[in-house]
Amino acid sequence: MRASLLQIDVNEAESVDARRQRVAALVREQAGADLVVLPELWTTGAFAYEGFGAEAEPLEGPTYEVMAKAASDAGVWLHAGSIPERTASDSGSAAGEGPLYNTSLVFSPSGELAAAYRKIHRFGFDKGEAVLMGAGAELVTVRLPQTVVGVATCYDLRFPELFRGLVDAGAETFVIPAGWPERRRSHWTLLAQARAVENQAFVLACGTAGTHAGVPQAGHSIVVDPWGEVLAEAGAGEEVLTVDFDPAKVATTREQFPALKDRLLGLAAPRR
Repeated sequence: MRASLLQIDVNEAESVDARRQRVAALVREQAGADLVVLPELWTTGAFAYEGFGAEAEPLEGPTYEVMAKAASDAGVWLHAGSIPERTASDSGSAAGEGPLYNTSLVFSPSGELAAAYRKIHRFGFDKGEAVLMGAGAELVTVRLPQTVVGVATCYDLRFPELFRGLVDAGAETFVIPAGWPERRRSHWTLLAQARAVENQAFVLACGTAGTHAGVPQAGHSIVVDPWGEVLAEAGAGEEVLTVDFDPAKVATTREQFPALKDRLLGLAAPRR
C-alpha cells in the first residue's frame, strides 16, 4: 500500500481559496497512491482561533467540493484533513450561526464522502479550540480495500483510550492529521510511536509546516509500523512524504506478539 502525506505550509499571505486550489493540485499529483492525507485545519491554521468563525463552512461546503473532485480526479482515498465545520443551530439562530466542530473528511476514489469525524479532544485549556468548538462523540473507522483506518485528530494523540476504542472497532491503521507546534515536537514523535506499539498498528500522522498565528509548526509528519519503527519522516518545511508499507504486518505482529489478547482493564468483567 502506498500513502502520501501532504505536509502543507499554511501561509497566511495566501487566500483560503488559493490554498484549496493549490492543495487540490497536489492531491492530483498523487495519482497512483492508495491513500493521501492532509493536515488538520489546513484551510485556516490550527492556531488561528480568531478566524475559525469567519472561515467555518458547512460539511458539504467549498472544501468538501474541491477535495471530493480532487480525490476522484486522482483516483485515491483521500483523508482531506479537517475543516472548521459550521452546523445548523438547533435553536433557530440567524443564518450563518451555529455550533462549530473540527471535522475531518474522508473521500473514496470516486469522490464520495466515506466518513466524517468530529474531533473529540479539543485543545486549548479553556481557550481557543476548547471553547470555540464543540466536542465530537463518535469513534470513526473507514474500511479501505487493504486496511481498516481509525481516524483521530492532533490532540487526540494524547488520549490512548480513544485508540483502544478504535482497535476494538477493527482499526489496523491510524490516520492522524495535526497542526502540532514545534515546541512540543518531541511529544509528537514519542506519542506516534507509542500509539503504534501499544496497539500494534500503523500510524500515519500528517502535520502542517511553517508558522501561522505566530506559532511555529512542528512539521515532521511520520509513518510508524506496528513495532514502533519509523518508516518515513518529513522535515520541517512543506513536503510530500510518500511511503510504501504492508498492512498485513498488523496481523502478523499481533499473532507473533499477542499482547492485545492479554488486556484486562477496560474490558467486560469475566463471568465467574
